[in-house]
Amino acid sequence: MIRQIIQDLEIWQKNPNRKPLIIQGARQVGKTWIMKEFGRTHFENVVYINFESSVRLQQIFADDFSITRIISIFEIEIGQKIVAPNTLIILDEIQEAEKGLTALKYFQENAPEYYVMAAGSLLGVSLQKNNTFPVGKVDFLNLYPMSFKEFLINLNEIPLVTALQNKDWEIINPFHEKLTQYLRLYYFVGGMPEAVQTYLKTQSFPEVRNVQSNILKGYENDFAKYAPIEIVPKIRMVWQSILGQLAKENKKFIYGQLKKGARAKDFETAINWLTNAGLLHKSLHISKPVIPLKSYTDYDVFKLYLLDVGLLNAMANVNEQILLNKNQILVEFKGALTEQFVAQELVQQFDLHYWSADSATAELDYIIQKNQNIIPIEVKAEENLKAKSLKVFEEKYQTHNALRFSMNPYRKENWLENIPLYGVLTL
Repeated sequence: MIRQIIQDLEIWQKNPNRKPLIIQGARQVGKTWIMKEFGRTHFENVVYINFESSVRLQQIFADDFSITRIISIFEIEIGQKIVAPNTLIILDEIQEAEKGLTALKYFQENAPEYYVMAAGSLLGVSLQKNNTFPVGKVDFLNLYPMSFKEFLINLNEIPLVTALQNKDWEIINPFHEKLTQYLRLYYFVGGMPEAVQTYLKTQSFPEVRNVQSNILKGYENDFAKYAPIEIVPKIRMVWQSILGQLAKENKKFIYGQLKKGARAKDFETAINWLTNAGLLHKSLHISKPVIPLKSYTDYDVFKLYLLDVGLLNAMANVNEQILLNKNQILVEFKGALTEQFVAQELVQQFDLHYWSADSATAELDYIIQKNQNIIPIEVKAEENLKAKSLKVFEEKYQTHNALRFSMNPYRKENWLENIPLYGVLTL
């Protein structure tokens, strides 16, 4: 499979000032595969250490951080000599090793000649708990489910991807229906690598749905395995509420949907656990679209999106024919799927924010900060070309660069650019 993160890994490899690299991402997004594949294609040798399965190595960093001693133990474990310039050392499930994250500091300070990558299940949660983490001693990359762009590339639609990247709408427009159908297909399959690989091999929707269901079950098992026992029931309540929260016309997260009388302080830890685990993405409300957006963010008002649109459909058990046939009506949930898709595309490049007028008469699905520009975005599930909220926003703030994503072909107006939903990757 082709993953775009390979390009970032190549930049890391060639950087003379590189540090040990931590790849963050939710479980099942392909972290282990990408590390091994990069090692196979870019190094003479790969040393793969999994601290979850190699129990005897879990205490390797407990006594000291002597790199000479650590490398010797790795050599005995794998039965081969480790030559620094030609070898990629992969430390998987590093959170299972005592002081494992701290050890990366000493690779950076005392043995920078070694190429070291690390990853782990729920590593985002582990990083939040580790107060002694060596800030500034490691590099980070985030791995997400496969984007729509990656989906198209793996379907061997590379010329279409090139045209989209070049924003060559004269070439793209004749293929509008084809790209729209691919997008509906992506809504079902999503971007989890195993689901995509299953579709590519079998073209079987039931088999894809089975993979997605197993991934969801695995996540739910993780709650009890990794989360503090006292917040597990609340994690489950938040997780199970996502469908209902997104199905509302106003998708702002409402604690009262969890249980009557629920308050923010009761569920804050559970929500943070799910977002740190990479399973949910939070879009924060802003009061004013001014740079920097974070200065005008209301952290108590937000929307929550799942990590993958295919998993959201699996949660809802939406039949593939409903998604592939544009004449089928999903009412509010159709809007939820569309916002979910755009959210998971945007989050790979931008922090997620949204805006609503004080009078509640207008709301914009996303506000992003790109370089020195604030870009308002409205999302439409089908071909509705009304832009009431965008007009309210534009009259008030005069940004002159509003975007509307819909199922319509590309169209440019004076103050508004209508981009087909499959063109989110052009941002």
